[in-house]
Amino acid sequence: MSGTDVKLLLRSTRVVTPGGTRPAAVAVTGGTIDAVLPHDTGTPPGARVEDFGDDVLLPGLVDTHVHVNDPGRTEWEGFHTATRAAAAGGITTLLDMPLNSLPPTTTVEHLRVKQRVAEPKVHVDTGFWGGAIPTNVKDLRPLYEAGVFGFKCFLSPSGVEEFPELDQEQLARSMAEIAGFGGLLIVHAEDPHHLASAPQHGGPAYADFLASRPRDAENTAIEGLIAHAERLNARVHVLHLSSSDALPLIAAARRRGVRLTVETCPHFLTLTAEEVPDGATEFKCCPPIREAANQDALWQGLADGTIDCIVSDHSPCTTDLKTPDFASAWGGISSLQLGLPAIWTEARRRGHTLDDVARWMSAAPAALAGLHHKGAIEAGRDADFAVLAPDATFTVDPAELFHRNQVTAYAGRTLHGVVRSTWLRGVRIAADGVLAGPTGRLRTRDNRA
Repeated sequence: MSGTDVKLLLRSTRVVTPGGTRPAAVAVTGGTIDAVLPHDTGTPPGARVEDFGDDVLLPGLVDTHVHVNDPGRTEWEGFHTATRAAAAGGITTLLDMPLNSLPPTTTVEHLRVKQRVAEPKVHVDTGFWGGAIPTNVKDLRPLYEAGVFGFKCFLSPSGVEEFPELDQEQLARSMAEIAGFGGLLIVHAEDPHHLASAPQHGGPAYADFLASRPRDAENTAIEGLIAHAERLNARVHVLHLSSSDALPLIAAARRRGVRLTVETCPHFLTLTAEEVPDGATEFKCCPPIREAANQDALWQGLADGTIDCIVSDHSPCTTDLKTPDFASAWGGISSLQLGLPAIWTEARRRGHTLDDVARWMSAAPAALAGLHHKGAIEAGRDADFAVLAPDATFTVDPAELFHRNQVTAYAGRTLHGVVRSTWLRGVRIAADGVLAGPTGRLRTRDNRA
C-alpha cells in the first residue's frame, strides 16, 4: 500500500477482523480494502477519514437466502424494495432464490429476464441461485455456466405450481448432474410422506400448525439427502434448519467426510412456538418455528460448528395472504432489515460476541457461495461494511421497514444493535435510515460484476 493511493480511512476502536475485534484503521482504495492498520495510523495525504468512535465496524453481511419475487410477483417484493431493506440492515450482498418470481430461474433465458429486471434497481450486490425441478436437468449445466451460484430444490411442495418438488429419483438425477460439474445443491428438506401423514387442521391455532410440520419430516429428508450426497460425493447444503433433532445426523455425516453444510435463520433462533399467538400468521414459515428447547439446541449447533451460517429466508407476501388461518396463510417471515439486530440481541444474551455474529452472517455465507471478495475485513476484500451501535436499542415499527409489505413477526419487539451506516465498496449506501440510490452490481459465480 502506498499512502498516496489511499482514498478513504475508516477508523473505529472496535473493528471485527478474522483475527478478532481490535482498534484499527481500515485503508480503502478503489472500493477494495488495502490494509487493516493500527488505530493511530496517520492520515495519508489526500485521504478522507471517517471516525466511528466506539461503534463497531463489521464486514458487510452476506445473505444467501432471499426471495425477491421480481418479476411476476413484484407486489410481494421487488429488487428495489428488498435491496433497500438489505442496505438498511447492514447487508451488502444477497442471493436471490429462484422461485416465487415469474418466470422462475430454471433456464438461462429466465435468468437473463431476472438479471435485466434487477440490474437498474439493486442497492446492494445481488446474485442468483438457479432452480432444480423435475423437467430441467438439461438446463442445469448451462445455468451454472451462465453464473448462478448453485441450485435450489424442494423435496415437498414449494407452494407455487411453477416450481414443483423433486421425488427421490429426480433428486438423485439432479444431484448427480450438479456434482458432475462441481456445483452446489441447496435443499428445502421436508419429507412429503411425513407431512402427508401428519394431522392437518385448519384454523388459527399455532399448535395445530406446528403439529402439521413435524420434526420427523425434516429429519427423514435430511437423512435421505445425506445418503445421496455420500454416494455421489456431491456438495449439498441444507436450507433453513429448524429441527435440532437432525444435528447429530449432520455431525456424523461430516465426520464421515460428507460434503454437507447447513444454515438456520433468525426466526428459529429468536422466536419460539410458545410465544406465537393464535391467528398471528406473520409467524408462519415452513419448516416452522419450534419450541424453546429446540432453539437452545440450534444455538448449541452454531456454537460447535454443526450449523455454518445464519441467513434470513426473507419470504414476503402481500398482507391479504397472511390470513388468520395457519393452514391457508402464505408461509414466510420478513426479516431482511432486522436480522442483524435480532440475532445480536439473542447472541449477546447467550454470551456470544460480534466476532461470532460476523462469522455466521458474513464470512460463512460468503464462503458457501464462493464470494471470495466478500465476508471479511482484510486486505484484498471488497470494502463492504456495516457500522453498528451494539448497545443502542430500538423498538420495531413495521412502518419504518423498507421491504414492500410491512408485515413482520418482530413488530413491537425491542432489539439491541442499531445499524448506523452501510458501505458498499467504500461508498456509504445507507446512513441512519437514509438510503442512497441504487449502486449495487449483479454478481455471478465467478465474481464477475
